[in-house]
Amino acid sequence: MCPFAVYYRDANGKKASRKLGNAQYLTVAQARQMVRELGGKVASGESIRKERPNDRLTLGSLFEDHYFPYIRRELKGYAEQERALTINFGDYSKLPIEDITPILIDKWRSKCHESGLKAASVNRYTSCLRAAFNYAVRIGLIDKNPIARLSPLKERDSKQVVRFLQPDERERLEKALEKREDRIRSERESANQWRRERGYKVKRDKKGEFVDYLKPLVLLSLCTSIRRGALLALLWSDIDFSTQTVTLRSADDKTGKTHRLPLSDDAIDILSSWRKQSEDATPDSYVFPNPKTGGSLQAVKTSWKNLLEDAKIENFRWHDMRHDFASQLVMKGVDLNTVRELLCHSDMKMTMKYAHLAPQSKLNAVQVLNRRVKGSKVIGRIRKVSG
Repeated sequence: MCPFAVYYRDANGKKASRKLGNAQYLTVAQARQMVRELGGKVASGESIRKERPNDRLTLGSLFEDHYFPYIRRELKGYAEQERALTINFGDYSKLPIEDITPILIDKWRSKCHESGLKAASVNRYTSCLRAAFNYAVRIGLIDKNPIARLSPLKERDSKQVVRFLQPDERERLEKALEKREDRIRSERESANQWRRERGYKVKRDKKGEFVDYLKPLVLLSLCTSIRRGALLALLWSDIDFSTQTVTLRSADDKTGKTHRLPLSDDAIDILSSWRKQSEDATPDSYVFPNPKTGGSLQAVKTSWKNLLEDAKIENFRWHDMRHDFASQLVMKGVDLNTVRELLCHSDMKMTMKYAHLAPQSKLNAVQVLNRRVKGSKVIGRIRKVSG
């Protein structure tokens, strides 16, 4: 692919040029924007000569000085990429970019394989590195991506096991929630009784269906597809009770897009009960505020961990409630495309991991081609009437 370049005269009037990047990675609009920025520097007498990567630009410099600031500004999940690049390629941080070769990265992949790391994980980390190099090409730091032609590993070991609640686990989880509610109510009443006996001020008991945020959070997670981060970021203005919908704002959604999802009757009942007991609930206040600050509730790790221990449920993450939501829909006959839309998946491939939960749907699909009628049997193209 032809590279984009800008031709100019430097401060001494001498003709010069600077390559902007390969047209394979850089759009015309991006190239024009770069020309405008570089033109301004030339006009002010500033040098725009590109640093030679083999002299100054190391992998660590690319990460810290260029790529990390970019993804912190542009990507919602930047922390995960930063961590992946730092942990996996930190040993190469002092190497010049020209020393980062396909052979070097392939040796790194072999070491990962020997250590037991799955091919899917290795491919994911390699993709993070490839994205960093693509960015460097796009802004003109390097001429080409050194690992552009490195093929991904075959992911024979990447079969995903979808974790969802078994009926007995669901029952134990619900009982553990009720047990927790009863225990907290009893502890509050006991504490107030202790205060009464000593003439101390009694703490006002919060009347309502729930003792705190955990039960409504868990129940909503089980009957919606909303991720934990988006759920904790919900404002009351995001809930439309009249249309039974919730708006997931782009700033709080993993995909960076705004989504509007339907809410079941159960979800509406949970939210209605929670709003009735929420103090000072305004359109701009959080649905699940931090009890101490009133700001966004950041984490529920401890209470969630204790709940799972009480319910004797193992190997079940908060995110698995989203898998449970999708799995229950598929097992009850909801088509995969509808499930995809409810999960806000942009690609059907992401939803296909639930396909094995609906074997009956495949049987029903081929049954529509049957030519059998009552009292007859089909053999090839010949229909024989049974005796």
